[in-house]
Amino acid sequence: MQPLAPLEGNPKLNPKAGPGSSNAAAGAAQAGSNARRASHSSSGRPDPLSTITHASASRIGPGVIPTGLRITPHDDLTPEEKAKRLAAYAAVDEHVKPQHKVIGIGSGSTVPYVVERLCQPPHNNSNSDRWYIPTGFQSKELIVKAGLNLGDVDQFPTIDVTIDGADEVDDELNAIKGGGACQLREKVLAEAATHFIIVADSRKDSKVLGHTWKQGVPIEVAPFAWAKVFVNLQKMGCENPALRMGKMKAGPVVTDNGNFVIDGVFSESYMRDPAELLHRIKMLTGVLEVGLFVGMAEAAYFGYPDGTVLARWQDGRRQKVDATKGLEIAEQGKKV
Repeated sequence: MQPLAPLEGNPKLNPKAGPGSSNAAAGAAQAGSNARRASHSSSGRPDPLSTITHASASRIGPGVIPTGLRITPHDDLTPEEKAKRLAAYAAVDEHVKPQHKVIGIGSGSTVPYVVERLCQPPHNNSNSDRWYIPTGFQSKELIVKAGLNLGDVDQFPTIDVTIDGADEVDDELNAIKGGGACQLREKVLAEAATHFIIVADSRKDSKVLGHTWKQGVPIEVAPFAWAKVFVNLQKMGCENPALRMGKMKAGPVVTDNGNFVIDGVFSESYMRDPAELLHRIKMLTGVLEVGLFVGMAEAAYFGYPDGTVLARWQDGRRQKVDATKGLEIAEQGKKV
C-alpha cells in the first residue's frame, strides 16, 4: 500500500518543500494578519484576532477565499421570495447604520436576503470594520460565504442590531421562533442586541400566536430530561406535544447546542398570554429555552407579494416602507 501524498507547502509533511516556500507562505500570512489588526486597532474595539485564530470568515472552512453570494435576479423569484427579499432589504436600510459595528444575523428563509443586502452599497463600505454574529450553522455559513468578519457572542456580548426571521408574529410583536431549532441562540442574540428587528413575509403576520403557525411552540430541552418535560407539558394542558424527529436522520432533531426540541401545541386561551405561557414552560426543570419571544422586538417588517412592505413597531405604529433600494443590483443577478 502506498503512503498518502504529503500536503503541499508544509515542510514537516512534505520533505520536498523547501524552506523558502514555507517562509514565503508564513510571511504572507503574517502580513495579512498584521494588516487586519492594524485596520481594527484604531477603532478602539477589542481585536479578537490578537488572541483567537481563524476569527475571520475568510479563513474558516475548506476554502481560503470566500466564494461570495450569487444574487438571484428579482424577476426570477417567486412572489413569496420577492416579499422576503423586500422585507429584509427594508429592515437593513432602516436599522443598520454606519456606526453599528456588531451585527447579529438570525436564521430562517428570509435571513439570506439580509446578508445579501449587507453586502451591497452603501452597507458594504462599513463591513471591513464590522463583526457579524450568527445564531446557528446556517447564518454562520452565510457570513463565511460572503467573506464577512465572523465573530461570536463570547467576544461581543453587546450587539448593536440583530435581524432575524420568525415563524409567526402577533399584534404586539410577540413571536414564535424555533422552527429551525435555533431558538436558544436566537434568543441570546436578541437579548444581547440594542435593536432586535424581525423580517418575514406577510404570511407570518398574525393577530394571535398559533393562528398561522400550527406546529406548536418549540421548546429546547436537555436530552436526558425530554421524557419528563414531555409529561409535564401534558399536565400543563399542552395538546399533543411531540419530540421533533429528524429528516434524513434516524432519531430526533439535535440542535446546534446538542439538545432536543419538543413542539407543544397550546389552545388559544394560552396563546393569548404568551408571557405567562413562557414563564410556566421555562420553569420546568430540563427546559433550556422556549421559542416564545415576548416583548423583545422593536419592529417587524412584512413583505407582501404585491411588492409593498409593512413595518410594525412595538408602540403600535404601522407604516409602508420603501424597499426598492438595492433592487437594481438584485435585478441584474450580480455577485456580491
